[in-house]
Amino acid sequence: MSAEIVNLRQFRKKQARTEQEKQAEQNRISFGRTKAEKQLTRSQNDKADKAHRDGRIETGDDGA
Repeated sequence: MSAEIVNLRQFRKKQARTEQEKQAEQNRISFGRTKAEKQLTRSQNDKADKAHRDGRIETGDDGA
């Protein structure tokens, strides 16, 4: 019933590498896109936002 011996220095380094890899993956997703892909995403977001605003019903009630 002995516990596994762990070298804390190696554990911390391994954990830091894992965190850096997660951050690198996020950066590849966020910043690793071409200009055309960014423009396409921006135009899709603008179109969805406009559709959302156009579908809004105005009640004329100011809440006062």
